[in-house]
Amino acid sequence: MAEAIRMPKMSDTMTEGVIVAWHKKVGDEIKPGDILAEVETDKATMELENYVKGTLLHIGIQKGEAVPVDALIAVVGQKGEDFSALINSAQVTVPSAEKDASSPLSMTKQITDEQLQTSNIKPQTDSRLKASPLAKKIAMDKGIDIKNISGSGDFGRVVKRDVETYKGGKSNFVIPAVVAEESFEDITLSQMRKTIARRLVESKNSAPHFYLKMSVNMDKAIDARKSLNEISPVKISVNDLIIKAVAASIRLNPKVNSSWLGDKIRMNNHIHIGVAVAVGEGLIVPVVKFADNKTVSHISAEVKELVEKAKNKKLQPTEFEGNTFTISNLGMFGIDEFTAIINPPDSCILAVGAAKQSVIAENGQMKVASIMKLTLSCDHRSVDGAVGSAFLQTLKDMLENPLKFLAQV
Repeated sequence: MAEAIRMPKMSDTMTEGVIVAWHKKVGDEIKPGDILAEVETDKATMELENYVKGTLLHIGIQKGEAVPVDALIAVVGQKGEDFSALINSAQVTVPSAEKDASSPLSMTKQITDEQLQTSNIKPQTDSRLKASPLAKKIAMDKGIDIKNISGSGDFGRVVKRDVETYKGGKSNFVIPAVVAEESFEDITLSQMRKTIARRLVESKNSAPHFYLKMSVNMDKAIDARKSLNEISPVKISVNDLIIKAVAASIRLNPKVNSSWLGDKIRMNNHIHIGVAVAVGEGLIVPVVKFADNKTVSHISAEVKELVEKAKNKKLQPTEFEGNTFTISNLGMFGIDEFTAIINPPDSCILAVGAAKQSVIAENGQMKVASIMKLTLSCDHRSVDGAVGSAFLQTLKDMLENPLKFLAQV
């Protein structure tokens, strides 16, 4: 009897998948364990394994097409078997393009040129003199009739430089014509980008965010890193130290390691740190599990492996699920400070800026130190300001006194 092969749910956030490639064709004999196709999910490209024996009778989804979870994508049965009834009874699903039409991203595409032309943003067309107050004053002081000056500001507004460069009479400068053509490119959303957009909108709209900021002197942590790298089997980064320090600080402030579940708050006893990684199509968060029980060298090696897998879209679901707290570090891009959107189901996310040389006062003396700015985004439903503040104070103390969390290399 013919059996339907349906799009499986390969991650907890997956709603649809894209067929990247078929490894079997209609008419092929297949058995359990064979790889039928490769499927792009919202997290990674994964292999679709066959679980029935027979002949591949029908392929309903072509390479590059997206289908919802549980939609029929192929039929396996006996050669020559009639499977039309199975196709006809398959659940009719709404094409992803229609489903996405109500999303904010798709609504943006529906704005027409006519709507843009009839928007309320219109250039000034009145005949009133357009000049800045400073330009008027300078012209008055110089005895210049400002009406004779051609303005170079917005909508022909006369500004200071126009008056200062005015030499009497009209300028002989001819504004050259610019030869250019408007163009654009519409980029089809990947499964990852669709999920990022949906989850972040849900998080921002449902979780009442508040933000706590603190500056940390990283001099001792930077010195500790140099010393550790002299004996560590892998190269340790500042981010590795931050992950370890965050895990140690969570152990002393367990309430930040929680999740809002609607009718209850889940207090997680385990510490799984999500580390935000930028990839070509967006952001993915591989997870360092039981981070508080791992050495800095262990964390460093594991993060390097997870980042490499993330960039090659080889992460498995177990490697990007289960986070209880997330860190987003943009310091390597030179960002001083920023705020991050909470990564569900976490209650908190820590945004880490660059450690930059700054002048500070210490014991009545001025000195230069490497100052790093941290911003903690909290879900006020499960974490109060005092709880978040206590966590940041502990983390600051840890990073400024790294021996408190570096018991092992």
